[in-house]
Amino acid sequence: MSDIYKFLDDHHIHYERHDHLPVFTVEDVNRLVPPLDAAKTKSLFLRDAKGTRHFLIIVNGEKRVDLKALPGRLNSSRLRFGSPDRLKKYLGVDPGSVSLFSVFNDVDRAVEIILDSALWQSDAFQFHPLVNTTTLVISRDNVQRFLNQTGHNAQILDVPGL
Repeated sequence: MSDIYKFLDDHHIHYERHDHLPVFTVEDVNRLVPPLDAAKTKSLFLRDAKGTRHFLIIVNGEKRVDLKALPGRLNSSRLRFGSPDRLKKYLGVDPGSVSLFSVFNDVDRAVEIILDSALWQSDAFQFHPLVNTTTLVISRDNVQRFLNQTGHNAQILDVPGL
């Protein structure tokens, strides 16, 4: 794994760093991460039924995604969670550490990034920087700069909720 901080700094992508105990769930985040002036996020690594398409779905931390309705919005077959091995292969992280920054490791751009339109209205976001012991606060402009520098495009989509 390359140094995400060096990449961010080299590309003038500004962030605030907040270290904390490991977090694996939204409940952990609510309990262990100090209040930050940015939208909490939840990232889901999904694949289609054939395993030919992979998605990183990013929504507000409290949103429950309707996985039955989502395939229709993505023009995809049924969706499943990607296995830990798939997560490591495509995004280079372990479960609990997946976030938008994970696409830093997706050099082949094999993962489709979907940002929930409601979340994208926020001015700043909270993401793990490839590990779940730190949270970075990053502005929308700097998220766009990050995506551009990694060669990724994100689709802004109304992700269906429950």
